Amino acid sequence: MKAFIPAAGLGTRLRPFTLSHPKALVPVDGVPILERVIVRLKNQGFDDFVINLHHFGDQIRDFVKSKDNFGVKIRFSDESGQLLETGGALLHAAGMLGATEEPFLIHNVDILSNADLRGLMKTHEDEKAAATLLVSDRESSRRLLFDNSMNLRGWHNVAKDLFRPESERKEIVKGLQEGVLYEKAFSGIHVMSPGAIFEEMCRQKKEGVFSVIDFYLDAISSIEIKGCVAANLRMIDIGKPETLAKVAEYSDLL
Repeated sequence: MKAFIPAAGLGTRLRPFTLSHPKALVPVDGVPILERVIVRLKNQGFDDFVINLHHFGDQIRDFVKSKDNFGVKIRFSDESGQLLETGGALLHAAGMLGATEEPFLIHNVDILSNADLRGLMKTHEDEKAAATLLVSDRESSRRLLFDNSMNLRGWHNVAKDLFRPESERKEIVKGLQEGVLYEKAFSGIHVMSPGAIFEEMCRQKKEGVFSVIDFYLDAISSIEIKGCVAANLRMIDIGKPETLAKVAEYSDLL
């Protein structure tokens, strides 16, 4: 199975470490987060990886090489010229990910969880969706909106009381009140079917820098984007200093 690991980010919240290192090499209980993510995915059957690079990308290349590629296939998508965000990064790496091949997993480099990733891949294939997003009921200031069939229908910034599509605010609020729309927190883990996704990116004339969540929200009337609720999900986002400081509380994920 194939996986894309976005590892190009600047990691500004983790300074001063990221002033001289990539976020992907932030140590979590003494082990770089990238190593923990690759090993966890490998243990669930993933053996073909694409990692995008920008901020101190050579350090990531050298680290992976020093580990003999962890015994799996690893290729790098070079964004040294421009940081593209996840949507742009996926389009940039389309040649490696395969335009019409089997689905692939996207797993943020700063996330550790107890998620059943093999099960997520199977759910995606069974549903025959263009994309399947792993979501949960955990607290989050930004949430995705789904209908009773777990089709993506919008986005809600709780802190700022903003909705997307903003033109459907009244309908969304009504749907939430009536229990036909549900708010879920996104985990940073999702599955894509490359044929449908890259074709939709082409239809939208996407290029350069763009957010994958923005892309999903623009695509909900054209392709099927599903949510998959992870029951009892435990996860830690080490991209935030306050959660990295609590890593001892997540020893079961290490």
